[in-house]
Amino acid sequence: MKRGLISYVALLRGINVGGNGLVKMSDLRTIFEKMGFEGVRTYINSGNVFFRATERDPRALEQSIERILAKAYSFRPKAAVRSKREIAAVVKGIPADWSGGPERKCNVIFLRPAIDSKNILEDLKPKPGIEEVAYKPGVLYWSALTSDLTKSTMVKLSRSKLYQEMTVRNLNTAKKLHEIMEAM
Repeated sequence: MKRGLISYVALLRGINVGGNGLVKMSDLRTIFEKMGFEGVRTYINSGNVFFRATERDPRALEQSIERILAKAYSFRPKAAVRSKREIAAVVKGIPADWSGGPERKCNVIFLRPAIDSKNILEDLKPKPGIEEVAYKPGVLYWSALTSDLTKSTMVKLSRSKLYQEMTVRNLNTAKKLHEIMEAM
């Protein structure tokens, strides 16, 4: 690896979800390579793009990536860019009792700067006894029993303005992001 390169993952919002925002991962890799990023690779079909760059500001990377993707596609995907160090902190913050088994849905919700505040919990109004939600800078940890999903605030969240400024990864994907970044 060249000196000065930082490992990042771009978590693209709304890619290949419900038949909308269709993007081939090979096309996405090509776009990132043309942007001058190195070591570009993708993970699963939901817009997780790993790359290395000399840029030190993840927010500047988000803006560049969003600008280029808006030119390439008829929709405007948003990006949440996290460094290797940030992803490691996210995974370290996952509640110890999360198993990710079939009886419980566990999500890691990456927040974009516009909504990244501990006050987001007041806006979301999670339902005690139905779901557990914890905030740490840049992320929400959300969990609920599978049997209670229809009663949770997550059901309504997808229709809110806040939802446009976040991207969700399940527990296993969040852990895999960290694993891939550790191997970069």
